[in-house]
Amino acid sequence: MKTKPVKIGPNTLCPCGSQKKYKNCCRNKKMEISIKEEYKRKYDILLKEPHQIQSIKKCGELLISILNNVEKMIKPGLKTEAINTFVHEEIIKAGAIPAPLNYRGFPKSVCVSVNEVICHGIPGERILNDGDIVNVDITPILDGYYADASKTFFVGSPTKEGQKIVSVAAESLKRGIQAVAPGATLGDIGYAIQSYAEACGCSVVREFVGHGVGIDFHEQPQILHFGTKRKGVTLVPGMVFTIEPMINIGKRDLHVLEDRWTAVTNDGALSAQFEQTILVTENGWESLTPFEL
Repeated sequence: MKTKPVKIGPNTLCPCGSQKKYKNCCRNKKMEISIKEEYKRKYDILLKEPHQIQSIKKCGELLISILNNVEKMIKPGLKTEAINTFVHEEIIKAGAIPAPLNYRGFPKSVCVSVNEVICHGIPGERILNDGDIVNVDITPILDGYYADASKTFFVGSPTKEGQKIVSVAAESLKRGIQAVAPGATLGDIGYAIQSYAEACGCSVVREFVGHGVGIDFHEQPQILHFGTKRKGVTLVPGMVFTIEPMINIGKRDLHVLEDRWTAVTNDGALSAQFEQTILVTENGWESLTPFEL
């Protein structure tokens, strides 16, 4: 004797036994799994599960604690190597690993970029002088999870140019973050940053971009800091990525030094950067490495 299949409607009690309506339980879970599989297959983007997000957030808390302490030590006369030593020791003390160390041959535990250095500055004998600006970019690995953030600091008394470029870079990140929401696109982020920075008479570096992060140091998608509204991959909850605009007070052209890491402005003008790790939520966004902009 054949039995008729039972039709499960949206208001039917979920067959998993949760006592919730199907529409509020496994139907949504199946939808989430479908989106997760689609984004992995189509874009190689790893949508993060709640427990993974919590682990990234925990790593972010460690990162921001260290970054706040770095800010306290920034002063004229400090060697950039001293920043590397401090960050390295603090990360190790917390039972974590400095992700940059030996990554594709990078020789230090943190990137320290001064004045005309756009990114990937290698700490060493360079001494910070009054009026300099310095970006410190930290990425720990805690319990197998990554968080990534950076800030640009004033050394001593800032110059007018230093004040301008740091202010524009910070606001550029703020506007990029505010463009994040489910249904928005990657192009919306880039447009928000580019339109603001260029309206301020500054330029946006295009050779270096933000990136997915959390389970690995650099994941998909790439986050361009320039772009067109409504273009690019649509943002969905569970995406975790960095937004890290590099803004130049002069032209955007750059070159990489013989060390094959340090990127500098061609015209020698100042460059500043701020970076946070951002989660796309159901209603908008959350910074997993929060600091005031």
